[in-house]
Amino acid sequence: MELTDLYRDVILDHNRRPRNFGPLADAQAVAEGVNPLCGDRLTLRLNLADDRIENIRFEGQGCAISTASASLMTEAVKGKTRGEALALFRRVHRLLTDDAAGAEDLGKLAALSGVREYPARVKCASLCWHTLASALKSPDAHTVPAVSTE
Repeated sequence: MELTDLYRDVILDHNRRPRNFGPLADAQAVAEGVNPLCGDRLTLRLNLADDRIENIRFEGQGCAISTASASLMTEAVKGKTRGEALALFRRVHRLLTDDAAGAEDLGKLAALSGVREYPARVKCASLCWHTLASALKSPDAHTVPAVSTE
């Protein structure tokens, strides 16, 4: 399967049936992300247990790329430690912004490399990742300030 086909198929699948979408009533950390340029809005809720992401869910509204990226992200980071999730954030950020970045060992996240072909959409794909990084870098598990990708 060509990478462009993978990109299209994965984005469409995760947009139509987003994983981990909906409320998380007992969340320990809540972070909000906003992309004012296109109107994408995201609320990310997560629970940590022994510095590991035990549960993560998102709500909001956004374009297909924003929704699919959030869905892919929640699947990828569930069960990871704070440090592992932040390392994955940095790797995906490079994937989205650096043509030389490889997608080896990223599984379905490799599909996000297709976003590089549409520079105006990179912020759509990275909104959830920046929101996650803000939540994980927060010293306390509580509501953290909104993230903007302006």
